[in-house]
Amino acid sequence: MQNHHYISSAVLDLVDIHDIIKNKKKLALSDESRLNIQKSREYLDLKIKDSDTPVYGINTGFGALCNVKITSEKLTELQENLVRSHACGTGDRVSKPIIKLMLLLKIQSLSYGNSGVAIGTVERLIELFNNDFLPVIYEQGSLGASGDLAPLAHLALPLIGDGEIYFEDQVISGKELLEKMDWNPVKLQSKEGLALLNGTQFMSAHGVYALLKAYKLSYMADLIGSISIDAFDCNLSPYDELVHLVRPHRGQVKTAERIRNFLAGSEIAESEKDNVQDPYSFRCIPQVHGASKDTLSFVRKTLKTEINSVTDNPNIFIEADKIISGGNFHGQPLALGLDYLAIALSELANISERRIYQLVSGLRGLPNFLVENPGLNSGFMIPQYTAASIVSQNKQLSSPASIDSIVSSNGQEDHVSMGANSATKLLKVVENLNSVLAIELFNASQAIHFREPAKTSDQLTEVIDNFRETVPVLTEDRTMAPYIQKAKKFVEDFEIEDFLD
Repeated sequence: MQNHHYISSAVLDLVDIHDIIKNKKKLALSDESRLNIQKSREYLDLKIKDSDTPVYGINTGFGALCNVKITSEKLTELQENLVRSHACGTGDRVSKPIIKLMLLLKIQSLSYGNSGVAIGTVERLIELFNNDFLPVIYEQGSLGASGDLAPLAHLALPLIGDGEIYFEDQVISGKELLEKMDWNPVKLQSKEGLALLNGTQFMSAHGVYALLKAYKLSYMADLIGSISIDAFDCNLSPYDELVHLVRPHRGQVKTAERIRNFLAGSEIAESEKDNVQDPYSFRCIPQVHGASKDTLSFVRKTLKTEINSVTDNPNIFIEADKIISGGNFHGQPLALGLDYLAIALSELANISERRIYQLVSGLRGLPNFLVENPGLNSGFMIPQYTAASIVSQNKQLSSPASIDSIVSSNGQEDHVSMGANSATKLLKVVENLNSVLAIELFNASQAIHFREPAKTSDQLTEVIDNFRETVPVLTEDRTMAPYIQKAKKFVEDFEIEDFLD
């Protein structure tokens, strides 16, 4: 079964997730995970049978209602009521790729045998994943504290024949899905509703999705920045290995090495320069891009820990014979990490816009606004405005959500992470970075034209030639928006091997 990924205790990393999603692998439970899930459920059933002691979320109410005891014959109704009552999402719909990641990460978290769910519940989640039956989920509603309660409730609704789901090219009800597939609704047992709703999979899925794109955009920032370096006729000395080995931040060293590789063999780079120094937006690319790379590494480590963790509550520990109510659902590690990532990506856009500005300023032998007959033609004047507007929005979006908190559940949940807001605004920062880098590539490819017949490196020439197949050199004013859209698509579709290294 080569096209399957087996859910197990093996560590799941970004590379694994990228492989699962890119190659459309189906999921299956390993024997190890199946055994862990079954043992946990059997242990919980025995505990409930042999004791009347109130255990939070198993035979009690939830949140501020944690002291209300629920009788055994009402436990299924309790769990289903929990799912329905917590499905309070609103706002825009979450995109399908992120919903699929949510399913994957929820299945992984439930597989360790600390959650007490039934094997049939996990298998139904796997069926949803494998068939691309993706529950309709909304962006707003989670405080990122008792897990992502509202979005995960929407994820769980189709299991009990409720909610809505993407089925092929349409949206149908959870009840219709059961009828089409001839499935019985899952009868949620004690704790199962809480296990499905408690957890950080909304935040984590957004983080994984954003981080995969961020690694690629980090590479593209180096690539496009290198084209701009030659377009602005910059010195190569700031990228010399010796400079960076005496301040050896890993991201800085890696960025300088990448720029040297991109510019290897460039006639422009090797030519004698009149300018002794270059503006910081060129000279300090290794330092600025490198710091963002180091942030990506930090967030990757945080996410790696999170997606290989048990984040529901309470947790079951069979060997210790304990059921412990804790706080692993709290999203603070993610909230801080996702805010940090937004700041790091905003800085990549920020320095990119400064290079755009320099390229249109009529310096270094380039014409004003990168066009012949400036005055008659405005040329690339306004794409810089667009980039500046986007960069300014990124600054606003990078105000940390994690510094906020608001009391909920009658004071029981008196500190929340707001990590879900960190997650959703991060996606906009990622999209904005793609747009700014596309505008830089648009400008830099135009500026390189004015360096001819001197040539940049073979590697960069190939990139520019491919780019010009859809975005040509402009000799007079044209409507710019379609070219910016094509540039954005070029950046989005650019294929990079091993970009997660």
